[in-house]
Amino acid sequence: MRKVLVPLSIFLAAAAAVYGVWASERIPDAPQPIAWDREACAHCHMHVGDPAFAAQAIAADGRVYDFDDPGCLLAWRARRAARGESAPVRVWFHKLDEDRWLPIDAVGFLPVPQSPMGSGLGAVERGRPGALGLDEATRRALAVEPSP
Repeated sequence: MRKVLVPLSIFLAAAAAVYGVWASERIPDAPQPIAWDREACAHCHMHVGDPAFAAQAIAADGRVYDFDDPGCLLAWRARRAARGESAPVRVWFHKLDEDRWLPIDAVGFLPVPQSPMGSGLGAVERGRPGALGLDEATRRALAVEPSP
């Protein structure tokens, strides 16, 4: 039995390593194009229509998730973590007042009067005066989200 288990273990470890390399090569390093007003938000299922509030996440398997409100992505991410699901490997938020994307490690959130799903959050550079950090923005997004 041991003669079978050792080679099988080595084979499975090698296969996992090959899969890991293959999967990581499929993960984009930049936000992917969104078909505005045609793609549904991965969280609330409304159309993603306003670029100023869009967000995007990419999973380890390369799947792309689009969001119509920063709060939707934050709530989706928190709910996944609560269920023990893996975190997305890439996350971007469209900058509120400029046509460009901010990675999650560079983002802050400015309270705004309105956003597509009512989170009241707009993505700006981290450190901008009045901007909330990721944890506080996530708490706000969960507070306005309907209970699952």
